[in-house]
Amino acid sequence: MKASNFIKKTGLLVLSLFLLWSCNDDDDTPVIREFNIVELALTSPDLTSLVAALEKADLVATLQSGDYTVFAPTNEAFAAFLNAKGFASLEAVPNDVLRTILLNHVVVGGARANQLTTGYIETLAEEATTKNTINMFVNTSGGVKLNGVSDVITPNLVATNGVVHIVNAVIDLPTVVDFAVADPTFSILVQALTRDDLTFDYVAALSTMSGTAPAPFTVFAPTNDAFAMLLTELGASALSDIDEPTLKATLDLHAVSGANVLASGLSDNLTVTTLGGDITANVTGGATLTDSNGRVSNIIVTDVQAANGVIHVIDKVVLPKLPSTVVGIALDTPELSILVQALQAADGDLVSVLGGEGPYTILAPDNAAFQALLDSNPAWNSLADIDTAVLSQVLLNHVLPGKLMSTDLVGLGSGYASTEATGAGGNKMSIFFDASNGVKFNGVSTVKMADKEGTNGVIHIVDAVIGLPTIVDHAVANPGLSSLVSNLTMGGNTTFTDLLSTPGDFTVFAPTNDAFTAFSNPNSNALDAILLNHVVVGATAVSSGLTNTYVKTAATYGNTDNNLSLYINTDSGVTLNGIADVSKADIIASNGVIHTVDAVIDIPTVTTFAVADPTFSTLVTALTTLTPSTDFAGILSTANGTAPAPFTVFAPTNDAFAAITVPSDEGVLTNILQHHVIAGANVTSADLNNPGTTTAPSLEGDDLTITLPGTSPNIANLTDGSGNSDIGIIAVDVQAGNGVIHVINKVAIPNLTN
Repeated sequence: MKASNFIKKTGLLVLSLFLLWSCNDDDDTPVIREFNIVELALTSPDLTSLVAALEKADLVATLQSGDYTVFAPTNEAFAAFLNAKGFASLEAVPNDVLRTILLNHVVVGGARANQLTTGYIETLAEEATTKNTINMFVNTSGGVKLNGVSDVITPNLVATNGVVHIVNAVIDLPTVVDFAVADPTFSILVQALTRDDLTFDYVAALSTMSGTAPAPFTVFAPTNDAFAMLLTELGASALSDIDEPTLKATLDLHAVSGANVLASGLSDNLTVTTLGGDITANVTGGATLTDSNGRVSNIIVTDVQAANGVIHVIDKVVLPKLPSTVVGIALDTPELSILVQALQAADGDLVSVLGGEGPYTILAPDNAAFQALLDSNPAWNSLADIDTAVLSQVLLNHVLPGKLMSTDLVGLGSGYASTEATGAGGNKMSIFFDASNGVKFNGVSTVKMADKEGTNGVIHIVDAVIGLPTIVDHAVANPGLSSLVSNLTMGGNTTFTDLLSTPGDFTVFAPTNDAFTAFSNPNSNALDAILLNHVVVGATAVSSGLTNTYVKTAATYGNTDNNLSLYINTDSGVTLNGIADVSKADIIASNGVIHTVDAVIDIPTVTTFAVADPTFSTLVTALTTLTPSTDFAGILSTANGTAPAPFTVFAPTNDAFAAITVPSDEGVLTNILQHHVIAGANVTSADLNNPGTTTAPSLEGDDLTITLPGTSPNIANLTDGSGNSDIGIIAVDVQAGNGVIHVINKVAIPNLTN
């Protein structure tokens, strides 16, 4: 019997049933009438469009028996649907289309509202090409919402063959896009698909209905958790951090066009050709996808059937072939196979370290370079013969922090960088690069292939292994120090190179070529002594640890074992003996540190130290400006071996002069100044009687007496010609080339009554 005839013949019955109709807002309490689903619909004036649609689609008989849940759109919902689809009336809708849409509102089995849970259920509708049952997404997080578009407004109308829930919108046949939008599990996927900088309209393409290319689709849909893991994996904080080409290439790998492949169609080692290339499916032990990076994604939900394709939910985003880390590049480069073996063999788990975040610049010796290294030492037949701790440091000496492309190095020209190796004093080892003709490191290793970029840095393949440099190696590598090297080895002399190549701690103040060019050796000092005066033995003194102080150099006074002093002033940069400024600090070697200087540091006189040390500025004024009739500077600069040199000078500090009234009488002041000098003797602290006293006449004529030990905190006490015995010697043995200085805290006064 057709529904229209049924309505006419049972009008009074319908009216009476309508008057008996009641609604209950409690979702858990059904309204029960002894009618089947169609009869229930007939009793509601708000479902007349649904009844007419059922009649037109010939579904009345279907819903009068069986056991179903029907989501019943209101008349208003049908009107909105027809308008949106451009149909003038229900009669204008093709029967097959209408039938499928109506079946998309029907689920097998009667389910009341409180029995519905968030997730996917099957409807009676079928996908056009495969005849697979189409799913519906139910969201119960706030009421009941279907496919993200239709809300249940009157639930739980229980019929004899099921349950009817009245809804406020017709549930159109869902596309794979509709499911992605409806399901909050895919909210980040939707953000990715709709990002406004994408060069492809994924929404439009994936909304294409079956029967029209490129539909149908098989979509592997990553969850929000999968995207969160991806951001962590890529070191990104948000989806916006992923560039458009990478994002598009990634999204392409999650869709197959022209195929609606259910889970049953997957098999082991199945090549799945996506929009972005091939990935591999496997099913043993659970369905998985493997991308070209070897990353495995688990398929955690299968066969979510839309009207234009099927969705499988995955727990990890599939990625296109990613750029490798610098370690990955080495692994993929056959000519770096020995380097890879070395990284694996060395202490410190260098493979993991260099596979980390970085960035790094790797100077990668090729296989021929490593073979040459092994050939250079008869004791080494293979990498296994090299101490693993040493090997680790050698390899780290090829690693620079940061990412330096070849253009960066060429732009810099030449200079020093720090490597990850540990040099003298626990400081990072220095490496010298010169890009004036190609790019060479430490003068021994040339870049033969540059700029192999990885995700965490860049590799430059080099033709020689770079050893751990000594001070001599650094000097030889730097063309700006060629004059120093020439002077160190003049006449075949290897004393210096032998010394500065040995293990130990050295601080070398290295004059540049310009410094040597400007140096005329005005005092005709021996070159070996001058060179030794640039070397401090037993210490790696980096610039950050330097203060205003005296240190001992490798040069000695005359034929004694007394090492010459070097005065370091750090008030403005680093200045040595008042004449040489450090131009490049902290070139770290395996056995010390180099600081390049802009002047050759000649053998100092006692005058040199007095002028260089600001502690003695008042003394210098007294010796020069206040006593013009006596050439103290000239006298105290007399070369050793020429009378009245050598000298022993007791040098009062500025504070010592501030404690007295400096005589205005030049003659008196001259006598006082001469009383601080012993001529013809280089008296060091080791020459004094200890304990006891040592007496010597001053240049003025009166005796000076030194008593050891001194009263605390003095090292020694000095008694002057006037009998003052409380003069403290507070620093000793500032050794010059023509004498020695001891620092005193009071001005010594001669016997002025004589």
